Amino acid sequence: MCGRYASTKDPALLAAEFDAVDGTGDEAPGADYNIAPTKHVMAVVERKPEDEELERSIRVMRWGLVPHWAKDLSGAAKMINARAESVLTKPAYKQSAIKRRCILPAEGWYEWQPGEGRKQPYFITLGDGASLAMAGIWSVWWKDDVPTVTCAVLTTDAIGAVTEVHHRMPLLLPQDRWSAWLDPTSLDPSELLAPDPSIVDALELRPVSTAVNSVKNNNASLMDRVSLTEDEKPAPTLFEQS
Repeated sequence: MCGRYASTKDPALLAAEFDAVDGTGDEAPGADYNIAPTKHVMAVVERKPEDEELERSIRVMRWGLVPHWAKDLSGAAKMINARAESVLTKPAYKQSAIKRRCILPAEGWYEWQPGEGRKQPYFITLGDGASLAMAGIWSVWWKDDVPTVTCAVLTTDAIGAVTEVHHRMPLLLPQDRWSAWLDPTSLDPSELLAPDPSIVDALELRPVSTAVNSVKNNNASLMDRVSLTEDEKPAPTLFEQS
């Protein structure tokens, strides 16, 4: 977790939603309903160019963080997530967590609930059209003076209803934490690394088709709710058990 997510808004809409400017140029990926590791995604960052004011912008990055000291890009698919509990101590992530934080906007993410014989996919979303703000970190890898900007999603222990589907979840940032998370002059994000219950309480856990299992499938129907049999429904939580 998180291994697939959906981001379908164009950069202009994201810029308005996150009070940013569109810095994607002609690099913006199109609507993607089944984002997989190493794909290009849009991210929100704040940077202060020399002699200029701090600017929040929408940028394009490659999903799967590659530290600047890596020999090549081959390990990116294994570094799509960074655990919030250790992001400030792991060498591959530490400097990015301190100096290069971002937000990865998403309509929602997919998670697979274990079951008898198969795993049932769920699309976890706010369901009201608002983007989820997944906490992320980024880095720049260079080859032949050409930069590749890469990123990872921070994850934390699942809380609330999400625990019915999986034990991990993205670190979701409420709007009042966006500025503090993105601020490049703030070098200690430790107080922002715990999940916010208010966002989790608002989430919809939507069972979806197993068509999402294949990265070849990429259309809006992947996010549509499907009906489950009693055997496929989530096991009751401790508080729901009689």
